[in-house]
Amino acid sequence: MLFIGLTGSIATGKSTVSSILAAPPYSLPIIDADIFARKVVEPGTSGYKAIVKYFGPTTPDLLVPVSDSMPDNGPDGKGRPLNRQALGKRIFGNSEERKKDRNVLNGIVHPAVRREVYKSIFRNYLRGSWAVVLDVPLLFESGWDRLSGVVMVVAVKDPKVQMQRLRKRDPHLSREEAQNRVLSQTDVRLKAKRCEARGKGKGIVIWNDGSRDELKANIDAALAEMRRGSPPWWNWMCLLCPPLGVAAGAWVYWQNININKRWREMEADEKSKL
Repeated sequence: MLFIGLTGSIATGKSTVSSILAAPPYSLPIIDADIFARKVVEPGTSGYKAIVKYFGPTTPDLLVPVSDSMPDNGPDGKGRPLNRQALGKRIFGNSEERKKDRNVLNGIVHPAVRREVYKSIFRNYLRGSWAVVLDVPLLFESGWDRLSGVVMVVAVKDPKVQMQRLRKRDPHLSREEAQNRVLSQTDVRLKAKRCEARGKGKGIVIWNDGSRDELKANIDAALAEMRRGSPPWWNWMCLLCPPLGVAAGAWVYWQNININKRWREMEADEKSKL
């Protein structure tokens, strides 16, 4: 089974690409890390309790306010849901304090999300899926690229396009808040460069500065290339012969370790020239 690691940055169109891949004619199963990230911090979960314990004392509005429809202990007695807007103000930004808070939150959420993703991968493998899309905003940062046969980055070349789309999507954000959300993630142009450095057939950049029709055409071309590199018959062979599937997965992982090593060497070389 081919793992397609899908990533991008805020307001570059990753969710749009994910929805296109999930619909006919592709109908690929989508493992959405954002959905799992919300699930593992629902009231009553260990993730929820850890977030409340760390952020609660210094974030008075961390939980959704009490109202006629929201009792103090939540609808089911497990606690009120997290106020994501208030939590976002604590973690989005480029200051050392915001980076520290973001790392704490990631340390709570990422391990729980990883467990859910592994379960979903296994279920799709048993169903005989030709490919599965790992929709992960922090694909490189969290190491999911090491499992991906192909990494797909959805990017825009013009930063102004990204800001315009973000403020149109989330009109409640001030310009500063929108900028902080963009800066809290790795620059999508750098992600695109890293994706291209993986080499032909292993990294595909979907540039999304244009129309939806142009985006769809780019996706069509990308999927055609993936099918040539990983045809469905190969997936069935790996499914019918599990040792072959394990060996193929180990080979992809080893290749990706070396790809990441070359990328780090390239980064170090570029920094040394500054």
